[in-house]
Amino acid sequence: MDDPNLSKELLSGDERARSVMRGIVDGYLDSGQPVGSRVLSKNSELGVSAATVRNVMADLEEAGLIFAPHTSAGRLPTELGLRLFVDGLMEIGNLSHEDRSSIEAMNSSSGRSMDEVLSEATSALAGLTHAAALVVTPKSEASIRHIEFVSLSPGKALVVLVFDGGQVENRLIDVPPGLPLDGLSKAGNFLSARTQGKTLREAMMLVTAEIEAQRAELDALTASLVEAGLASSVGGSISEGSLILRGQSELLGNVQGQEDIERLKRLFAALETKEIVQKLAGQAHDAPGVQIFIGSQNELFGLSGWSMILAPYKDKSKNSDGQVIGAVGVIGPMHINYGRVIPMVDYTAQVVAKALT
Repeated sequence: MDDPNLSKELLSGDERARSVMRGIVDGYLDSGQPVGSRVLSKNSELGVSAATVRNVMADLEEAGLIFAPHTSAGRLPTELGLRLFVDGLMEIGNLSHEDRSSIEAMNSSSGRSMDEVLSEATSALAGLTHAAALVVTPKSEASIRHIEFVSLSPGKALVVLVFDGGQVENRLIDVPPGLPLDGLSKAGNFLSARTQGKTLREAMMLVTAEIEAQRAELDALTASLVEAGLASSVGGSISEGSLILRGQSELLGNVQGQEDIERLKRLFAALETKEIVQKLAGQAHDAPGVQIFIGSQNELFGLSGWSMILAPYKDKSKNSDGQVIGAVGVIGPMHINYGRVIPMVDYTAQVVAKALT
């Protein structure tokens, strides 16, 4: 029947159905394997026969909450069943002191750049959850604090942008042949005077309009350098969002056949696309808290067999309004230990926010 409302009614109104469903899901999350009626009937909390368990399982199957992967096999939760369980029946555990200390130690910001903090956070989360971990930084709307051009070699220069909040972006650009000796400093001074306090796109629109209107007192070569410096920055990762992914090898432990290998390939291919990074960034920005995506219900991937847990982290700096600036998450098999991993992802996001302040 696969009607979420009717399925909820069954679980909310029938204690025995809830107990059997909990037993099936707990067994599945523990082993990833189907759970049979005999195993459930031995559960002292149920206190019913295997025949009674089978009758309840038939009701759950009709409701679209469980299914039999093979003839005369045990039962597995469907994506709908797992979703309803996670949302309403699962008990979320508390982080152990050891896990909490590990997350805090691995995300220390002392003496490290933002990229290093985020990379270390991802690696730490992958190791603790035994899943692939990710950190996504959404499109930045931070205001520019300073811009300068640094000469590297003949024909090459580095554009250095410093944003409010401390982020630093570097972009390599080509220097126009014949640029005057003071061209780099003039370009940097020109941009800094006009872009301070503006986002990259606001700065690009303002500077381009001024140059086109010929109000800027710049020679043609320096003007082209100014436009190239801003264009390279607008097209970079700070505007499109960036994704750090670690622990992909952790997912190989759940590969049992060619079908699983193909699913894993599709997952990795999806994570490499710019569209997915942008979707993740948007999802993080709109998220009030931890989000859980299960199987093909995952609007980001639409791939069965995988689940993702995502928690936003916010700007905690003194003068900020607490806006979301990124997200931390893990991707694992659908039988990932939600009760343990959810608080771990949530706490990592909190520690990352504190480390980046």
